[in-house]
Amino acid sequence: MGKKNEDDDEMYVQLELDDGTVDCSIVAIFECDGRDYIALLPLDENGENEDGEVWIYGHEEDEEGNPSLHYIEDEEEYERASDAFDELLDSQEFDELL
Repeated sequence: MGKKNEDDDEMYVQLELDDGTVDCSIVAIFECDGRDYIALLPLDENGENEDGEVWIYGHEEDEEGNPSLHYIEDEEEYERASDAFDELLDSQEFDELL
């Protein structure tokens, strides 16, 4: 899933989308309703994010610890995960990362 940039401690993931790949910085991995989710900051070709938009995906690991991401299709589940991420931002002051 992730590649580590040698210049800093940030973790990255490359998402395969229908129209190509997008590099994303991992903002946080968090739990909501007994499930794990990941918040990603999509980066442009210069490695920057101008609008602060964060993408939230489901996050799982297999028995060997290999991670996988899945698109959240259920709107209510996405809203719950989004609310949990907002609470995490409020409590952890992650907004300086965005």
